Amino acid sequence: MKTEILRKKIYRLRVPAGLWGTVIILFFAKPTPFSMLIGFIFSILGFSLRAWAAGHLEKEKNLTTSGPYQYTRHPLYLGNFILGISLCIGANSLWGWLVFFVYFSVFYPVLIIEETYKLKKLFPEKYKEYEKNVPCLFPNFKKTKEKNREKFRFSLYKRNKEYKAILGGFIIWLILLLKYLI
Repeated sequence: MKTEILRKKIYRLRVPAGLWGTVIILFFAKPTPFSMLIGFIFSILGFSLRAWAAGHLEKEKNLTTSGPYQYTRHPLYLGNFILGISLCIGANSLWGWLVFFVYFSVFYPVLIIEETYKLKKLFPEKYKEYEKNVPCLFPNFKKTKEKNREKFRFSLYKRNKEYKAILGGFIIWLILLLKYLI
């Protein structure tokens, strides 16, 4: 019971802690043109993965198994991981790496546990099979038994408001650029 209460508290703190973590990373950032270029390239990968996932995700209506969900059960979290790495590369700060890895290590296992619990409750039989065949976070590109051929839908992308993540990322990269210029 105490673990469940702790998990719920950690789950609630994920967004404010993420914002503060980003502020700390930006505060200690020492960007260079090279670090920003490499970091920005990584961020394009992270945002692309998140956008691809958002265009397939129908929250709580269906168990999504198409698009990137064929290769990882948590493509949005993997996208966030890549985005965190991209920010650390761009910020070029040891403190940034430390903050990111502590944040990711504390919050993401809890997020994955909570989401898994919710999906098992919503789709008990389907999720059991899905969990058996698709890895949790880091993708497996082996052929699965059956591919889900659902197409990316821009309407889902909009409904999932993924454009807000891109806007937030743009602001973060702008701050890094300003930090370099000033």
